[in-house]
Amino acid sequence: MNTTKDRQAGAAGVAGAVPGGARREPLIFELSVPGHVGYRLEPLDVPDVPIEELVPKEFQRRSEPRLPEVTEPQVVRHFTRISVLNHHIDRDVFPLGSCTMKYNPKVNEAVAGLGGFANLHPLTPEQGAQGALALMADLARHLAVITGMDRVTLQPAAGAQGEFTGLLIARAYFHERGENERNRVIFPDSAHGTNPASAAMCGFEPVEIKSNARGVVDVEALSQALDGRAAVFMVTNPNTLGLFEEDILAIAARVHEAGALLYLDGANLNALAGVTRPGDMGFDICHLNLHKTFSTPHGGGGPGSGPVGVKARLEPYLPRPTIEERGGRYILDWNRPRSVGKVHSFYGNFGMHVRALAYILALGPDGLREATENAVLNANYLKSLLVGDFDLPYDGPSLHEFVLSGDRQKEHGVRTADMAKRLLDHGFYAPTVYFPLIVHEALMIEPTESETKESLDRFAAALIDIAREARENPAVLHEAPHSTPVRRLDEARAARELKLRWQP
Repeated sequence: MNTTKDRQAGAAGVAGAVPGGARREPLIFELSVPGHVGYRLEPLDVPDVPIEELVPKEFQRRSEPRLPEVTEPQVVRHFTRISVLNHHIDRDVFPLGSCTMKYNPKVNEAVAGLGGFANLHPLTPEQGAQGALALMADLARHLAVITGMDRVTLQPAAGAQGEFTGLLIARAYFHERGENERNRVIFPDSAHGTNPASAAMCGFEPVEIKSNARGVVDVEALSQALDGRAAVFMVTNPNTLGLFEEDILAIAARVHEAGALLYLDGANLNALAGVTRPGDMGFDICHLNLHKTFSTPHGGGGPGSGPVGVKARLEPYLPRPTIEERGGRYILDWNRPRSVGKVHSFYGNFGMHVRALAYILALGPDGLREATENAVLNANYLKSLLVGDFDLPYDGPSLHEFVLSGDRQKEHGVRTADMAKRLLDHGFYAPTVYFPLIVHEALMIEPTESETKESLDRFAAALIDIAREARENPAVLHEAPHSTPVRRLDEARAARELKLRWQP
């Protein structure tokens, strides 16, 4: 949604300048000129079949679609220009906390683009897809080793669907045991918002417990919540503050003594891979985000992949079909009467599986550990640069991310949102803001292992300069960003007058 100034700058269907020297790119519809075409079809050399014979009348259009009329060079140039207007990991630091927006090796893209993988039809019979099935079985085995789980399914399409699948498995487990009274999923107040949402979607009652003064799970509060109705304790480790749950073994013991299951939200596995394993901590179920930890371009709506790992007693409930090796070949086994059923069309997002396996095989155990150690080192180095200018509400040892507070800047009338907007003028994307909810004016920063010391120094210098502006000239932040094609919006008005379709 553009401001009035932006719309005026782009009038007449040409790119125009906006304040700060940025370029305003017109919509593809604004570039449209009647009669322009991108291609022409050869004359029809087969019998012409009336559309009435192909498409029932009720599904036929009643008017021509309103499509832009543009040439092929216009299309190529338009999308090339807007591609560089967006911030992405190939441009500069992308420090979204809890999302692990790291650089991913381009060789993995090349591998995923190989014809035998990229062009494999999803309806190919098993005998014609042995390579793909072998790859997925191999990846599942590697993920099981990395997480300390006994079996992994690759079927879920993303982390949230992985949560949904893991909780379906928990529900099936208790149902078969006749413990249907266990209908509560417990989670800490620092949890990702998908945790209670997934629980509710599976028919559980979400129950929140407060964190303690150190920002980690309050073991006594958890113990009080672990009654006969508790089915699952769902926790992220390290949590969204970047703090490791040091009491995790005691937590696991209490959860199991109460007859419940322990679930790991694996969004932050980038802080654990190659160093420690969820299965060794006592977790019964965990989901992973291949698009965060194991090399898939993350953001922009996808693609994602959310495998789920389980301990042996929960293996019968995994989604079907499972990939099994029988007599030297791989099959899709549908004969799983205790399964929760199919949770995704076909078998997950196969391209993500190719990238993840390429990443794991290239790094190996030592490389995975080194990546994790570098992610932790980068986070702690960056935190050390920023703590003098921002509040640090929970001052425990950080792993791969940390959370600052903008309360000090708010005293000068500057919100965290203002600082996030101002970062765009420095060429950086903002960290996650206003999450987790237990931190006022939160800035949640995850530099990842793929950033150099120099890039972290530049990012820190930008934030420190913004903190100075908040003290000396807060109006600059209130009006930021100053250099982007789309300037500060009236967000309340944008929400009330949301326009998602272009009108001439």
